[in-house]
Amino acid sequence: MAEAILLVGGKGTRLRPLTVNTPKPMLEVAGVPFLSHQLARAKAAGITRIVFATAYKPEVFEEYFGDGSRLGMELVYVQEIEPLDTAGAIRNVSDRLESAAHEPVMIFNGDILSGVDLAALLAEHGSRGADVTLHLTKVADPRAFGLVPTDADGWVTAFREKPQRPEDIVTDQINAGCYVFRREVIDGIPAGRRVSVERETFPGLLERGAKVLARGSADLVLGAITSPAVPATTCPRYGEALVLDGAEVDEGAQLGAGSTVGRGAKVAEGAAVYGSVLGTDASVAAGAVVRDSIIGRGARIGEGTVLEGAVVGDGAVVGAGNELLAGVRVSCGCRLPEASVRFSHDPS
Repeated sequence: MAEAILLVGGKGTRLRPLTVNTPKPMLEVAGVPFLSHQLARAKAAGITRIVFATAYKPEVFEEYFGDGSRLGMELVYVQEIEPLDTAGAIRNVSDRLESAAHEPVMIFNGDILSGVDLAALLAEHGSRGADVTLHLTKVADPRAFGLVPTDADGWVTAFREKPQRPEDIVTDQINAGCYVFRREVIDGIPAGRRVSVERETFPGLLERGAKVLARGSADLVLGAITSPAVPATTCPRYGEALVLDGAEVDEGAQLGAGSTVGRGAKVAEGAAVYGSVLGTDASVAAGAVVRDSIIGRGARIGEGTVLEGAVVGDGAVVGAGNELLAGVRVSCGCRLPEASVRFSHDPS
């Protein structure tokens, strides 16, 4: 039996107000809670037992997924009372693991979904005799991340802090938030205090001569990630969007860049939605442009309004002609009036 730890303790502050009542991993992505994709992919890889490392609103996870029996899995929940950082959270649930000391335990960040082949990752971890295996991903601009250089055989050589100068950029590989630990490595993490996996655990393992393996991938192409949990209700007119049952998309609207249009949502003529999520019963009026944004359940986006990198809470109304750019948050139920001056926008 393979088992895993799912780290779901974050508060999702950057997605407020949507996360005021709902933990970030439970927000809908492609028509179902984000964690549904994690669990479906884990089960497909042969992982049948998962320990949830919870902190923020732990009851939401258990109320939705229960004991896992309807998924054909066993789910266990452990709450983190005081913040313990990533490695500390992993150690906090170790007494609920059933794996033997030499056996592998997969670990996921609950808010990251990558295209890595989980079964292959587990197999390579075992065949290479690694103590820890990391999934790395390549990014175009690594300056905002800790760097993970490797040798020609895929063994990790160092863990570097965020580069401060161009000459400090020694690789474009970063930690993608998916690991396999030998169980005894988890038991060796200090208990009862904050422990950073990247600043303490991983560098400490290298210093002690542990074998840390990296498996890399570049999940940069739309569609590189598949999930058994995605509803099979795509609209054939839009190859780069998921349109769920009951949604209405006008023939004169534009969708793309991996957008999801939720059940009962409406996109009017001349509107454009790119790289965004429209919640259940949300609506985007004629001529509005929505890019890289999240629109909550029942929210209304007015005619000609432009959103880029915004989060609009459940039931909020954004009046016509507004322009909300990166970082803007609209509270649940809030009503923004129609703009006094309107501009025309080219959605292309």
